[in-house]
Amino acid sequence: MDISISPSRIPTPRPEWVVRFARVGLIAKGIVYCLVGALAFMAAFELGGQSTEEAGKTGVFQFILEQPYGKVLLGIVTAGMLCYTLWRFIQAFRDTEEKGTDAKGIGKRIGYAFSGAVYGVLAFTAAQLLLGNGGGGNGSDSRQTLARELLSQPFGQWLLGAVAVGTMIMGIYQFYRAYSGKYMSKVQAQQLKPELRTSLVRAGMVGYIARGVVWLIIGYLLLRAALTSNSREAGSSSEAFQFMEEASYGSYLLGILALGLICYGVFMFVRAKCEVISTKV
Repeated sequence: MDISISPSRIPTPRPEWVVRFARVGLIAKGIVYCLVGALAFMAAFELGGQSTEEAGKTGVFQFILEQPYGKVLLGIVTAGMLCYTLWRFIQAFRDTEEKGTDAKGIGKRIGYAFSGAVYGVLAFTAAQLLLGNGGGGNGSDSRQTLARELLSQPFGQWLLGAVAVGTMIMGIYQFYRAYSGKYMSKVQAQQLKPELRTSLVRAGMVGYIARGVVWLIIGYLLLRAALTSNSREAGSSSEAFQFMEEASYGSYLLGILALGLICYGVFMFVRAKCEVISTKV
């Protein structure tokens, strides 16, 4: 019997520093989403004097800074987001997930790079706040700046409209990931205790749905800015929370969404522990 192993089947050792970057980054992302969800829930029911303006990702940084040992805590979160940023760029430019160079693969890798860029900006914002430079503005300002820059270009309304549609497509994709189970594709759930496994898997589904809702609302706000040619109509997650709160039964809807975002944060911890990190660096 031939028991020889093809060279292509021999596993190669993974660079552990890349794996650590990924896991630390996922933990930092989980912390941010749990806090965003908690602050949004408090804002929904007017607990602790919180408002939707303070419930976005950048508002979370200020919240962390105001806690005991806040600078140390914010420094750790900032470092974690930098790790996440680098991991996403490695996925995009080194094609560690082996997505390839066809249209679908390039689209996936662009998505990784976009995710890295978003968290890179958040890490920069947190670092500015940590250094006492005012945090560099909030997420709403950054999206309004993007909208303003695009609207100033030839065919600016069309460009901003394309960004808005792309953002909403990303939101719909979150629903697809939730209902198809693709969010579990690389998570080794057997590592979880049986009594926790079902609950955490469901938390992931709820979390991706909640994240999809936020992306859809942000996309709608961008589309509204494009249609009215008014960059002030654009907004970030805090404006998305405010938009939802102003709807009928808005406090309850925002509260449910906030719990979903906490679920998403918890699932990031599951990913940090159980996800198979692919790399060929």
